[in-house]
Amino acid sequence: MESSLKSDPGFDLPDLPKDLLAVLHQVASDVGITRIALVGGAVRDGLLPRAHFDYVRGLPDLDLVVEGSAVALAEALRDHLGSERLPHLIVHGAYGTVEMAVDGVLLDLASARQETYAAPGHNPQVIEGHLEQDLARRDFTVNAMALELPGATLLDLHGGWQALALRQLAFLHSGSVRDDPTRVVRGARYAARLDFQLAPEALGQVRSTLQIWPWTWRLGDAPELAPPALATRLRKELELLLEREPWEMALAHLHDWGAMVLLDERLQAESHWRRRLHWACRLGLPLLTALIAAAADPLATAARLQLPQQQQRLLAESAELQILLASQEVAASWSKWSPARWCKALEVHSWRPEAVALTVCLGLPMWRPLLRWWGRWRHVKSPVSAQTLIEQGWQPGPALGAELQRLRLEQVNKLVALS
Repeated sequence: MESSLKSDPGFDLPDLPKDLLAVLHQVASDVGITRIALVGGAVRDGLLPRAHFDYVRGLPDLDLVVEGSAVALAEALRDHLGSERLPHLIVHGAYGTVEMAVDGVLLDLASARQETYAAPGHNPQVIEGHLEQDLARRDFTVNAMALELPGATLLDLHGGWQALALRQLAFLHSGSVRDDPTRVVRGARYAARLDFQLAPEALGQVRSTLQIWPWTWRLGDAPELAPPALATRLRKELELLLEREPWEMALAHLHDWGAMVLLDERLQAESHWRRRLHWACRLGLPLLTALIAAAADPLATAARLQLPQQQQRLLAESAELQILLASQEVAASWSKWSPARWCKALEVHSWRPEAVALTVCLGLPMWRPLLRWWGRWRHVKSPVSAQTLIEQGWQPGPALGAELQRLRLEQVNKLVALS
């Protein structure tokens, strides 16, 4: 594929108003900050060239790193610009970062920092650093370039420009995956979005690291003991992949790289994930829940990732339904069941419709009656109202409810017979 990379690595700063750049430089000088740089995806996409914006709000999204206090700079910037141009600051104290919106541009200010990992897969320990050290902590070389401001001088210490020309994703060091396995998921996101490939050395690192499994937690251990990069941070990266990227291509990359074992070995081996997730899209189900529904132990995987409780309940109810469907009574006779019998079997347990829909996605032999119940049969009502029955002499109570249900199930069978 012929590269569309700019022949000249210099470029005008995209989406950053010149007057704002001047103000930023002036205010930074006032608070003792001597170095400011545009970093990350905005530099990468500007060199491709490609628009870089916030997926949710649709606004230009720029990351800036400063040597010094990003919080002090943000507060001074608000004092200078006033609350109308800079109405909100969101400060993340643990990492010294600030989110803000100025003149229709989203800015993330961060203090330059170094990161070290006390143990593989754990959250990094952060200390103050300089710009070059901040770039060295990043995931891929294409994301480790910076444009120093205000002159827009390109700083490329790790071969990011060359990797862009080759359309490759290369890690910055040999322990990158060991330190943070979520980088593999980010790699799949970038590969799908940008039509890039892992560099050969990067692919080798992914496969060798997953083979030796350097993390103290292993599949089958207590979910609550998993390090963050195999738990909540892994979930967040997967959610971004499924919600914001060409997910089918991104998941195909993870399978090709052998990286689905980060979730579950069965998910790495199975081949029906496309069908399952396409059905989940059709039925309005969370894609991550549908993805892990085929894991060896979906409930343990959901607990490890700390999925929302509602999604964990869906998986639990689907598991109960699957036990029922696998029972000898159902397995031997389900193909002869009437719609009314399916309604009785599914409704007696008060399973939510979404749990039945999730089970449909798994492609079990009886998926068609499950889908018909979800889409049609459960919506059928009794042709006679409770008030009409009371007027006919029925007394309010369980017997009245049972009669309404009998009439409703008769109606279900009649409608199916007529269709």
